[in-house]
Amino acid sequence: MNFASLLRAWRDRLQPGDAGIPVGQRRTRGLRREEVAMLAGLSVDYLVQLEQGRADHPSEQVVAALARVLQLSELERGQLYVAAGLPAPLPATVPTHIPDSVSRMVARMSDAAVGVYTSYWRLLTANPAWEALLGEAGPDRNLIREEFAGSRLCAVRTPAEREYLQRALVSDLRATRIRYPEDPAVLALIAELENASEPFARMWADGVLVEDRSKLKTFEHPVVGSVTLDCDIFTVVGTDLRILAYTAAPGTEDAARFERIRQLSLFTSVG
Repeated sequence: MNFASLLRAWRDRLQPGDAGIPVGQRRTRGLRREEVAMLAGLSVDYLVQLEQGRADHPSEQVVAALARVLQLSELERGQLYVAAGLPAPLPATVPTHIPDSVSRMVARMSDAAVGVYTSYWRLLTANPAWEALLGEAGPDRNLIREEFAGSRLCAVRTPAEREYLQRALVSDLRATRIRYPEDPAVLALIAELENASEPFARMWADGVLVEDRSKLKTFEHPVVGSVTLDCDIFTVVGTDLRILAYTAAPGTEDAARFERIRQLSLFTSVG
C-alpha cells in the first residue's frame, strides 16, 4: 500500500473515543479528516492532499505526528515512514519480549541446551538443559560480560579462538549500539566493560568487525568432565532476539555425557 492508502486505512480504523474525541452520531467509521488534522497540527487541505496522493514527500515531522495521532504500532510506524520515502525511525530500546512461539520452542527442545538472548547478549530465559550445562539463568547474566570477566563456565579455547569470539561479541554490541543509540542498558554495559576490561576497551576502540560462526565447543563440566557440543546461533526474525543452542551428535560419548548433564535436574550452579 502507498502512503495515501495507509493514511486512509488507519484513519478509518481508529475510533473517536480512542483519540479522546466525544462520540456522537456519525455516518462513517473512524476519525474525520478534520479531527486528524487538528490532532496532528496540520491543515485539513494538506491532509486531503496527502490522502489523495497529491502531496509528495511529507516531512519527517509530519509523518511522526500522523503516526502518533493514528496510534500506530512500531512496525506500522516504520511502514508509514518507508511509504513516505523516509528511513524508518530507530526503536529506542532493545526488544526483550519473547514471542509465545519462541517460548514453546524452547520448552520443547529438551534434548538441547537453549538460551534466548537480546541483541547485546543479555540472557532472557533458558531451558533446564542450558542451566544444567551453564548454571542458573539469572536476570543479570550477560554473555559478553561473562566472556571478558571469565566469571562463568566458558568453553575451552585456544588464545586465537578466544580473541575471535570476543571480537565477534564486541561487533554484536557495536551493531546494537548503532541500532539502539539511546538504550540505557547498552550504554551502561559498554561503560562498565571499558572500565573493567582492557581487552574489551582495546577491541571496542579499534572498530574491527567479526561475525561469530557456529562451531563445536568443548566444556569442562564439574560433574561429567569434558564434553564437546555443536553450537548454533539463530536470530528470531522481527525481534532481534538470539537463540543459542548446544546439541550433541547422536551415539557419541559426548552425547552420553550431555545426557548425564541434562539429567541433573537439581543442578543449578557451575563453577
